[in-house]
Amino acid sequence: MQQPLYILAEGSQRTSGGDAQTSNIAAGRAVASAVRTTLGPRGMDKMLVDSSGDVVITNDGATILTEMDIEHPTAQMLVEVAEAQEEEVGDGTTMAAVLAGELLARAEELLEDGVHPTAIVEGYAEALRLGLDAVDGMVTDEPVDDDLLRAVAESAMTGKGTGDVTADRLAELVVSAVTQVAVDGRVEDDDVRTFTHTGGSAAATELVQGVVLEEEPANDAMPRHVTDASVAVLDTKLDVRTGEIDSEYTITSADQFDAALSAEDGERRAIAATLADAGVDVVVCSKKIEDRVAAHLADAGVLAFSNVKRSEARAFARATGAVRLGSVADLEASDLGTAREVRVERVGEDDLAFVEGTEGSRTVTLFVRGGTEHVVDELERAMADAVGAVSAAIADGAVVPGAGATEIAVGDHVRAGANAVTGRKQLAVEAFADAVEAIPRTLAENVGMDPIDALVELRATFDRDGIAGIIAEGQSGRVGDPADAGVYDPAAVKREALESATEAATMILRIDDVIAAK
Repeated sequence: MQQPLYILAEGSQRTSGGDAQTSNIAAGRAVASAVRTTLGPRGMDKMLVDSSGDVVITNDGATILTEMDIEHPTAQMLVEVAEAQEEEVGDGTTMAAVLAGELLARAEELLEDGVHPTAIVEGYAEALRLGLDAVDGMVTDEPVDDDLLRAVAESAMTGKGTGDVTADRLAELVVSAVTQVAVDGRVEDDDVRTFTHTGGSAAATELVQGVVLEEEPANDAMPRHVTDASVAVLDTKLDVRTGEIDSEYTITSADQFDAALSAEDGERRAIAATLADAGVDVVVCSKKIEDRVAAHLADAGVLAFSNVKRSEARAFARATGAVRLGSVADLEASDLGTAREVRVERVGEDDLAFVEGTEGSRTVTLFVRGGTEHVVDELERAMADAVGAVSAAIADGAVVPGAGATEIAVGDHVRAGANAVTGRKQLAVEAFADAVEAIPRTLAENVGMDPIDALVELRATFDRDGIAGIIAEGQSGRVGDPADAGVYDPAAVKREALESATEAATMILRIDDVIAAK
């Protein structure tokens, strides 16, 4: 008899055909269900506790999926969908994950009916094209001005711990921050920074025209407030130069020892004198400033910060226009930055350095306050989503109604376009439309409405008025015009969610064999 041929290592596991597809779809749906209840203005939070006991409380989709430490390879694909959504447009992570899971659920029903995965993939691709057209058709005619951007920011933060009272003010701060640094409709990641500090209420959050650093002066005798400052940013240690080769010196008298110490002290004085003579008022050093050098700088009236993180030093340089230098000897007047004000304030139990840049500064900081560490962490995530949403709206120049209204329009347009698709692909196109409508259905469920009744009313209202969304009101919600409630989303967020969710779902559907090593 012919002996069997083994090509896999002993202990490897292989799942093929329908079993593989069922397992992968189940993993994807499990990820989607984990974040479904966090969607919308009445979304609930998740408490995540890691093995060391650290606690994260959030309803941010990307944070939840990352903190869950998911190991299943298929489920990890949906985590990557949320991460990609966060990186590209800064918001819509929960929507993308829920949509991907719903696309898989609808595909599972088609597979059980005997539709081939390739037909489903092709149908989803056609439906995606129709869906993107529908998003473009929902773009509002209103100009993307500060008022509309504030509505976008507030919509992005709603339900994320900001509260109805402070959401207006936080949205205003976000819009002010983004519009100040936007150049030709683009906002660099480092231009809008967020600095959190525990203590005070969320209403105490403010916008700093520069950067905030958790730093204290390198010497207590240094000034804590400098105006019209010339700033030097250094990436070198401020101390006596040392050779690269180990060497020894023989000292035979006290005079020789005193001379050696005097020479070292002279070199340290020279470092401080070089900076002071160049007109430097503030020094930011990413490496150590030796204590005696710091003392000489204090004598010269120079404010210096030692061992500043490189990322903070880059932000400082960007805010003031300074050039980062690797040597004091290379210092020239053109390398110095300027700041209207540099001050060190005691906030709670910490010393914080506030650096107010020049009029042309392209770096601002949202100084976020909150009563507890969990509160400020969630506020930071909410404001990051708002910054991403506002940036996307400015870059794309297109805003659509939120509250599930755009998804209703997408579902209607895709379902109408299914009539032009032949073969079994038509079933997949119709399934895509049903999957997209899971977003408004979930919003309705999360605000306390009956999801089936709400979906029927949404479709009827859309057919009559051309727009219909779920508006949170009181302890429940109603179907209405999102524009009247000021609920808007960037069109880029909708497009990215549709594309990334469809790509992930189709990739998972094409897998019919899973081989896992021992």
